[in-house]
Amino acid sequence: MTTNRRSFLKNMGLAAGVAAAAPMAACNPKAGEKEAVAYIRKNAERVPKMDFNMCGYAAPKLDKVRVGFVGIGDRGIGAVDRMGFIEGVEVTAICDTRQAAIDGAQASLAKAGLPKAKEFTGSDTAFKALCDSGLVDLVYIATPWEWHVPVALAAMRGGSHAAVEVSTAKTMDECWEMVEVSEQTKKHCVILENCCYDFFELLTLNMARQGAFGDLVHGEGAYIHDLDYWHFNKPQDDKPRGDGAYDKLWRLHENTRKANVYPTHGLGPICQAMDINRGDRMDYLTAMMSDDFTLKHRIKELAPDRPDLQQFIGKEMRGNMDMQMIRTVKGRTMMIQHDISSPRPYSRIHMLSGTKCFAQKWPLKHIAFGHKKADDAKMKELEEKYTPEIVRRIGEMAKQVGGHGGMDFMMDWRLIDCLRNGLPMDMDVYDAAAWSCITPLSEWSIANGSKPIAIPDFTRGKWETNKPVELTLKGGGTTGVRNLKEADSDKQLNVH
Repeated sequence: MTTNRRSFLKNMGLAAGVAAAAPMAACNPKAGEKEAVAYIRKNAERVPKMDFNMCGYAAPKLDKVRVGFVGIGDRGIGAVDRMGFIEGVEVTAICDTRQAAIDGAQASLAKAGLPKAKEFTGSDTAFKALCDSGLVDLVYIATPWEWHVPVALAAMRGGSHAAVEVSTAKTMDECWEMVEVSEQTKKHCVILENCCYDFFELLTLNMARQGAFGDLVHGEGAYIHDLDYWHFNKPQDDKPRGDGAYDKLWRLHENTRKANVYPTHGLGPICQAMDINRGDRMDYLTAMMSDDFTLKHRIKELAPDRPDLQQFIGKEMRGNMDMQMIRTVKGRTMMIQHDISSPRPYSRIHMLSGTKCFAQKWPLKHIAFGHKKADDAKMKELEEKYTPEIVRRIGEMAKQVGGHGGMDFMMDWRLIDCLRNGLPMDMDVYDAAAWSCITPLSEWSIANGSKPIAIPDFTRGKWETNKPVELTLKGGGTTGVRNLKEADSDKQLNVH
């Protein structure tokens, strides 16, 4: 960071004394409010020594990838189903606190013609035995958020790669610990950001890479999704598959936090298009949040008939809308939104604006090279020219298998193909940390009247020479898809 940059942040109120004096909702229940504010900023300023640069690292090839699953809810059981279609995968271990969930995973494996996996259950920390078992090369983590990083760390320390559902980390401590352990063990810690593999996002990423946008100037992304049904649907422990509910209402608990608790769906694809951590990096952000106009009222309305909801009566919930404005070192800007409690149509926005081209996915998908958007013929021409190799290779098969329209399967297939061919990951631990740290940093900024806060450089300067994400299947593309005739995309979770 330059001297001018430091002076700017200091003048805007980022001095430690100002931070410690500002009021906020505590992010750590064991700390006071002032201490919690100071702690976020203190850890954002950490610059630990780099042990090894994991960006571009090619781990030794794995002809067969032994996968262990931790967390078999809606996301976990969908991942087990999808892995059953990928050649070179052996599901060797499954872990969940619910036996019914494990039984559902075993049934999925049997249907795919795969051997029964070893079971790990009985406590919240049964995953430790799985990670130390020597049975797995990759631990696929789809637990509630509080367990994401603990399981990932146990996996890497136990000798396995980790693949972690979004968001990966909740705190700055967790972000840095993921990075440090990945570097020390030389094990991948992959953020499972499926939206980076959606069809339009991949198209625009390739357009950006081929120069169609000129210089990218601005990007917008979001997670706007009315989650009322999922927040308030009552969990049923005896169901073998995910039942569209959050175990122990964990996600409602997460929404007592005044932060963007789920930033990566909108942010990840924009970061890839802008080569964040691989030619540019996020410099600082400022955040703002509305009041809560809906969650507290829904809780009050439902609580008389729901004893499990009464614990939330009187609690402050996150506001409906929060926004982050982010500036990169090279002068680009981003806007990220998050709203899960307003009655609005679904949107991730996904907008990229450059000096030559504009593209946006929601509410209507369009691309423009000037004032008028491209017509159907031009759109078809662009798709034919810029559709990347992974979509040409398995896009139609992915739609058959399903998972958010196929993007989940492309993500899983690419992960396994990279491991089997000894290729670098499309999304590495620095992406996991940089995309996830928006949560605690937004919390700090919201609590401090939208003051800006610096975003750590998790690459510690390597962003200037790290290579962009590979958009071809060079060195890979060898992993087959099996039993495709058994695919039923309707059984995959298709709610984004």
